[in-house]
Amino acid sequence: MTEKLQRRSPVKDVLEELHPRWGQVLRSTFLPHIELSSTYLATFVGILGTTISPYLFFLQAAQAVEEERKNGKLTVESRRGSSDEDLKAARTDVLTGMAYSNAIMYFIILTTGATLFASGHRDIATAGQAAEALRPLAGNLAYILFTIGLVGTGMLAVPVLAGSAAYAVAEGMDWEGSLDDRPPLSTKFYGVLAAAVVIGLALDFLGLNPVRMLFWAAVLNGVLAPPLVVLVTMLTSDKTVMDDRVNKPIYRWLGWLTAAVMSAAAIGMIAIS
Repeated sequence: MTEKLQRRSPVKDVLEELHPRWGQVLRSTFLPHIELSSTYLATFVGILGTTISPYLFFLQAAQAVEEERKNGKLTVESRRGSSDEDLKAARTDVLTGMAYSNAIMYFIILTTGATLFASGHRDIATAGQAAEALRPLAGNLAYILFTIGLVGTGMLAVPVLAGSAAYAVAEGMDWEGSLDDRPPLSTKFYGVLAAAVVIGLALDFLGLNPVRMLFWAAVLNGVLAPPLVVLVTMLTSDKTVMDDRVNKPIYRWLGWLTAAVMSAAAIGMIAIS
């Protein structure tokens, strides 16, 4: 028995120490703690902002158009209206995407609470500090592990964020532009995309707190999203716009409820702070 105890893995010891209490996890999931403080409301608004991000309105709509262009619908007239198959595919895409993304977000919050928060790391300002917090679990490979995760996340997020900015500005300015076009054919579009990447890179060299910037960017998303949710709900409920494809009453009320909750949270955060 003594020999078995001596051969126990240090990683296993850490995992057992940081193992979440599932009863408490489930109870807090369905009966969350609520408090009217500026920090709590800012975090709540930030979570909403990462779930219903304004840039997704532009990117998802643009990508739907790109798909139709690939299918031979090259003019606006040819893209008017949607078939039942188109709507079914779009619904499946949205539902599966939101289900996976929210499941991932849930377990990120759970894992962070069971590791970093539980071990006293509650004010991480840099990627180095986050990597160091992983050292009890990953040992000397903590930095390599965190770096691989960070690079992978960046390769996923940077094209989405920069591309969304390019699509939003191009649509607002009525410019021709698409990721399917080569840069010489969409110079303004790619100019905005390049500027977004350069500005993000420059911020990294200014010595600002990247974790705090990410947090407040999420909060800003949560503040900006409600007007867009209202606009989308109004347009998709208007028969003159949607014809016989108007929202069902349940979707309409869910849209208004979402806008109301996000607006109340943002207003409360501003009023308390």
